[in-house]
Amino acid sequence: MILAEAAAGRNDVGVLINETLTTELRPTLFLAQLSNLLAGNISIVHKVTGSSRTFMGEEGAAMSAVQTAVARIRAGQSTHALVGAAFNAEHPDMLLGYEMNGHLARGSFKPVTERTSGEGGGLVAGSGGVFLVIEDAGHAAARGAKVHATIGPVAVDAGDVEGTPARLERLVKETGIDEADMIVSASSGALARHAAEASFVAARWPERPVRTVANKSGHVREAQFPLAIAVAALSIAKGQPAAPLEDAETPASGAPEEIGVIALGHHMAEAMVRVATPEQAQ
Repeated sequence: MILAEAAAGRNDVGVLINETLTTELRPTLFLAQLSNLLAGNISIVHKVTGSSRTFMGEEGAAMSAVQTAVARIRAGQSTHALVGAAFNAEHPDMLLGYEMNGHLARGSFKPVTERTSGEGGGLVAGSGGVFLVIEDAGHAAARGAKVHATIGPVAVDAGDVEGTPARLERLVKETGIDEADMIVSASSGALARHAAEASFVAARWPERPVRTVANKSGHVREAQFPLAIAVAALSIAKGQPAAPLEDAETPASGAPEEIGVIALGHHMAEAMVRVATPEQAQ
């Protein structure tokens, strides 16, 4: 809007843009651009030469980022992508935001399943960064890369608390995780949303072992969904089920061939994906 108004009657658009950027538009000063700065810095360090996409919006941003990368590769628009996020929980403004909305847990640390409404909102923030290399199988083979696991279609919905079970049913059908050997959960620990997830999982897969990564990492916000995918991929690659992360989690045995990853954001957004051995890929 600023450029459109300033451009009236001018032909030197290039000069105009430079003038406006130094006077009226200063995007590097906005905190909302920190995600772009992170992506830019990683691109420089790791010599990423292709295009870059930045998604912002808490857990839903990472869900959409993974979904977009996988879809682009399957469509032949990309051969490989670096996808991930980082979160620093030690910023007081982040903790204040969670607290003002009643999300933070209180008291000493407890596993996600033991957190109750009398001890706050259930969310324990954690700091971390997670990045995944998602790649076309042919491209990976050509460069001799080690394939840890294959990733199926990523199903994402931006819905909030209304109609959650029906949306999760649809995501299960889109991803095909009904036959997974175990579930890795990216739950934040926020009481209401975790209860909705736990109820759905228990009803649909009562005997399925579940691993909730927040029991070890805390809630790393945008990095939570990539973290759950990474845990599933490493479990597949090592041929070992992820060990229980709390006493209430059921032990598992045998090399997993398929792992379902499920994520419900602390306020809204949901995602699922199937991670499998290369032999199980479709």
